[in-house]
Formats: sequence, C-alpha cells, structure tokens
Amino acid sequence: MTESVTGPAAAAAAPAAVIMVRRGRLPTGADEAVEAAGGAVVVVGSGTREGAAALGSGRHLRVWETGDGFAPGALAAGLAPALVDIPLVILPASADGRDLAPRLAAEMDRPLLAGAESVALSRGDDGRLQVEAAVARLDDRILVDVTVEGPAVATLIPHRRDASVPVAGPATIEPLHADGGSDDSPPMSVVPDPEVEAVLEPDLATLDLADARVVVAGGAGLVHGRDEIEARATFALLGRVANALGGAAGATRVATDAGWTSYDRQIGTTGVAVDPDLYVAFGISGAAQHVGGLGSPRHVVSVNVDGSCPMTAMADLGLVTDAHALLDELARRFGVEPEPEPEPEPVG
Repeated sequence: MTESVTGPAAAAAAPAAVIMVRRGRLPTGADEAVEAAGGAVVVVGSGTREGAAALGSGRHLRVWETGDGFAPGALAAGLAPALVDIPLVILPASADGRDLAPRLAAEMDRPLLAGAESVALSRGDDGRLQVEAAVARLDDRILVDVTVEGPAVATLIPHRRDASVPVAGPATIEPLHADGGSDDSPPMSVVPDPEVEAVLEPDLATLDLADARVVVAGGAGLVHGRDEIEARATFALLGRVANALGGAAGATRVATDAGWTSYDRQIGTTGVAVDPDLYVAFGISGAAQHVGGLGSPRHVVSVNVDGSCPMTAMADLGLVTDAHALLDELARRFGVEPEPEPEPEPVG
C-alpha cells in the first residue's frame, strides 16, 4: 500500500520541472510538466525570462540564461547541484527534454522514467519516498506501471493529461546560479559535449508533427469520391501545401489506415499529439479520437462541406466548401505543382 505525499511532508519533498527553451519559445508539453511539478520550475536556455513569463502553470520559477546552442552534458552538470534536494525532476518529452533527461539522471545517479503518461511522488508502507509512473511502451500501445525508490528523473509525454490549469498564487521569477558556472556559461561536464558547428532549420517535409507550429491535416472528406491513386496524390499535395505554409502535414486515422499517407502523420489518441499555433483541417469531421490528440491550438480553421460537424463547431474559422477544391486553389496560389503521374511500366 502507498500513499501520496501531501501536507507538511510534501514541502520538503516537492518535485520540480526543468524546461529547456530556445529564444524564449517553450517546448511542447512545458505547461503540463510544470503543472505535474506543482508549479516549481527551472527554465534554462536562451530567452529564459520570456519563456518563464509564458508558463501559465508556473508559481516558483528560476531561470538560467545559457544563450543559444544546446550542450546537454554541460547543462546537466550545472543543473545537478541545484536540483540535488529535489526528489522528482520532471521534463517534457520534447526533443531537448529527451536529450537532457538521461544526462541529468546519469549526473545525479538517479533512475530515469522515460515516456511517462503520469508520474507522482508517494510513500511506501515503510515510509520511504518512492516515485510511481505509468510509462508508455511498444509504440504507445501499452502502459506499464512502474515504481522506483526516489529520487528520480522523468519525462512526460505531452497531451496525455487534462488541460493545464494555472497554479493559484503569485508567480516569482529569480535567477539560478548554477554550480561551477556563471549565469551565461554552463560548466564543463565530465564527458564533454560534441562541438556544435551549426544549427539547421528542420526539413518541413520530415518535421516531427509534435514540434510543428503549423499543422495542415486531411481526413476522408478531402478525398471523397476519389480512387486510391488519386487519394495518395491528394495527400502528397497536402504535404507540399503544408510546407509552403511553413508547417507539416497531418492526417486522421482513416487516412493512414487506408494507406493514403504514412502512419507517422496520424494525429489522435492513438497517433501523434500536437499543439500548434495554427491547425487547418481539410475534410475532417472532428471525431473524439482525432480531437484528443490536438492539444490546445491557438487557432483552428476547418474546411468541410458540413457546416455543423464538430471540427467546424470548434474552429475559429469555418469554411463550408469543398476541401479538395480549396486545397487545389491554395496549391495554385502558392505555386505548388502536383506530382507528375508515374509512367506506366512497360509490358513484356
């Protein structure tokens, strides 16, 4: 039998989140990680005060401005002394979080609970502090309940919990003076980081949907009445239009199951969880399974012939029109050419 850590004991054994920001931009799942930590957070990277101010669930925030670039070993070496009394360190399972978490766990000699859907501190029958988590495995097909003796480090998968609610009380922001380095110079790690030659912008055609700020997605309504070859060509065009808008292409489960696009483009509770600034839905009705993976987009545009479908009802802008026709028009205006049809294979 276990019991949650609450009351006076919790004050001495409270978790904290570590959020890596780049030029003030928060990673996907930042607010969820901070909420799971009860509002205590260390914001590290570039533009940390801007990023800290954008955290709606933050209560006690410490910032460590390290400038551009990403050296996870050096960051872990600097953060470890400041977090030594924190029994549970939580990071979002973003790209930077997944890189930093194992380094931090190794630096602090703690177990790592990677890819957790939920994580919490508790006490066992013997009164010892422990960490309980439900971790996703086998491509998120199963959840495994794990309990380890605290302290620990964990990464949280975004959009697997209820929407964030701002933590009550005034927020405080103060600088973090990492051990062994100045405010803007991470200390050297025992294992040096590779030297960064350049930071390249991601290829929009292969960008991870979870990291996309603009997502253009298609459903069955986009290819209604078209055969399989035409449907695949339409989704290929959708991808190029999405790239022209500075974003990535997504799809519903119906589209991926039909083979019109690849499974890594599937958005939903059994696919990828996204949280973009702009979400454009072409021919998507808005089934609960799909909407469950949307997070909280800042702006939603729905293109559908059904003006009363759930997706249009939740949209900031609903366009009641033929989705395929509008996609063709956007492609024309952006100068996106359709892929040439493959030449027939010679007979004989």
